Amino acid sequence: MARTTDTDLAPHELRILVAVADAGGFSAGAEALGLTQSAVSHSVRGSERKIGAVLFERGRSGARPTPAGEKAVAHARRTLRLLAVLVAEARQAARSEATQGPEGPLRIAAFRSTALHLLPPVLQRLRARYPGIEPQVRIVRELGRGTAGEVADGRSDLAIATLDGAQLPAGLVASGLFEESYSLVHPAGHPAPRSLPLVDWVENCGSYTRAWWGAQDWIPRATIEAEDDGAVLSLVSGGHGMAIMPALSLVGATDSIEITDLGPERPTRRVGYVTTPELAGSAVVRALVRELRAAGSAIWRAAGSQVKALLPNLNAVSEAFNHHSLPLDLVKPLAAAVPSMEPELRRHAI
Repeated sequence: MARTTDTDLAPHELRILVAVADAGGFSAGAEALGLTQSAVSHSVRGSERKIGAVLFERGRSGARPTPAGEKAVAHARRTLRLLAVLVAEARQAARSEATQGPEGPLRIAAFRSTALHLLPPVLQRLRARYPGIEPQVRIVRELGRGTAGEVADGRSDLAIATLDGAQLPAGLVASGLFEESYSLVHPAGHPAPRSLPLVDWVENCGSYTRAWWGAQDWIPRATIEAEDDGAVLSLVSGGHGMAIMPALSLVGATDSIEITDLGPERPTRRVGYVTTPELAGSAVVRALVRELRAAGSAIWRAAGSQVKALLPNLNAVSEAFNHHSLPLDLVKPLAAAVPSMEPELRRHAI
């Protein structure tokens, strides 16, 4: 039997580190755990002694993690999550009715357009198949470390992220789901949409669009910078300008907006998922990945070889075509990306 060493941290010590970091102080962390401040302080000092580094900067306003503390807290969150998965899956395997499937919490980080248009149908199918899974969605701006940072910090089990160009935090694994095209969006019927002022938002121009963007001398500097893609659509609908937007952001676009294909050299971005190597093998994450991949496959069938992945909220586009039930709000984005499909798309719309 393996022996513990003087540097081993117990689960309760990990929980205290996380609580102090989340609460921003020893007193608040102690209150969250139902412990005394002296017990929490004693535990943190013990953890610092075992690790050999100061984990928190103490001050009058509370306590915040040092660089060493940030690493320790992130690993503590991830370790505690693995312990919870260990217990849940072992208990499930011990039951006679283990065929019921995975169960327990599933923490997901997603940026806004995927949270609005990709996840709802995916989670609906997931819950229908595995009622015991409890999805928890955290919407995170795709800036800096973005959604992948939530996984690295142990706050999420899986993140929906843009994968092109951005370097993943160390220790994570990623896989692509679909490629999303950008289009020119402008007030319907405008005779010269490229002459309009640009409406943009800070998350829009990543490494996947920057090179294309820089080569377009017709695109002016943004005169309006909105909070998110929903606000951009609203401003464009109101006649305040034009925008360059990815397909997911265009789901539900109204008739007051026209979507124009940017041609064969149009920019695209690759959307996928990010998780840890350990959680990638957990039952709840594997179940979600299967549903995400099924959604991606449906998109491929819908858009064909011309556009490989556009609108991930299509539950089963092929079935929709068979039953003449393609949602009308999906027709315009698909038709903009694949103009030759527009007559067929409209025939199958409801």
